[in-house]
Amino acid sequence: MPVARARRIAAVCALGAALTACGTAGPARQAPARSPGSAAPSAARPPVLAPGPGGLTPVFEHGPRTHGKTVAFTFDADMTADQGPRAASGEHFDNPGLIAALRALKVPATVFMTGRWADQYPAEARDLARDPQFEVANHSWSHYAFTADCYGLPTVDADGMRADVQRAYTSLRKAGVPHPMPYFRFPGGCYDQRALRELSGLGVTAVQWDVVSGDAFATDADAVARQVLDGVKPGSVVVMHCTRSAAPTTEQVVRTVVPELRERGYRFVKVSELIGQSGGHR
Repeated sequence: MPVARARRIAAVCALGAALTACGTAGPARQAPARSPGSAAPSAARPPVLAPGPGGLTPVFEHGPRTHGKTVAFTFDADMTADQGPRAASGEHFDNPGLIAALRALKVPATVFMTGRWADQYPAEARDLARDPQFEVANHSWSHYAFTADCYGLPTVDADGMRADVQRAYTSLRKAGVPHPMPYFRFPGGCYDQRALRELSGLGVTAVQWDVVSGDAFATDADAVARQVLDGVKPGSVVVMHCTRSAAPTTEQVVRTVVPELRERGYRFVKVSELIGQSGGHR
C-alpha cells in the first residue's frame, strides 16, 4: 500500500475515534449486568452459584479464603412496604453522605435495594446503577420476612414470596436500574428450606454474609468499626446499611475501617467478584 494512502487511512481512523470519544459522557463504564431471565451471551452475565439439590436456590455467604485479601462491603437499602407515611413526614431512609464517602474512598460496593426504597428514591437508585463503582441487587419489594420470627418484621406468605422478588425487580427497573444483579438478600437474612424452594427457578443467588457490622440502630461508631475489623477475613462479605434513620453511624464506620483494612493489605471488591472467584460453588 502506498505510504500516502496509509497515512490518509490512519488519519480517518484517528478522527473517527476522536469523534466517538467526544460523544461519550464521562469515563467508560463496565458492560451492564444482565438481570435474571434476560437473554445475553454467557460471558456478559454476572456469576451466580449453581442451584442446590432439586434446583433449590443457592446461598452464598463468603468468598474463598485462599484467593488473597479481598472483602466485599454490602449495604442494605431497607424500606418496608408500610413506611411511606414516615418518609413523607421527613424520615430519611437514604444516606447520600455514605455513598459520597464510598466514592471518595474509591470503595466498590454491592447495594441490596428493596423495591419500596427504589420507589421512594428513584433518582438515587438510578445514580447508583449508572456508577460502575456499585452494583444494585434485590432485597425484596416489601422488606417483609420470608420466615416467621424475623426481628419482628411482618411476613410474606409462601405463595407471595416469588411475586415479591419479581415486583422488586420491576421497581428497580422502573427507577432506572436497567440491569439489576441476579442476587437476592432475604430481609433480616432470615430464610429456610421453604423460602429457598419458593424462589427456585428465578435464577438468583441468595447472598448472606459472614461479618455482621452491627450498625443497625447503633450509636457508637467506634464499637461498630471494631466489630467489622475483628471479623473480616479473606473473602468476607460485610453487611451494613445505607439508611440514615436506622443506621446513623455507618458513614463514620466506613471512613474508619477502610484505611485500616487497606493498611492490612485488603482489597475491596463487589459481591459479584467474590462469587466469580468461587467458580460457581458454595
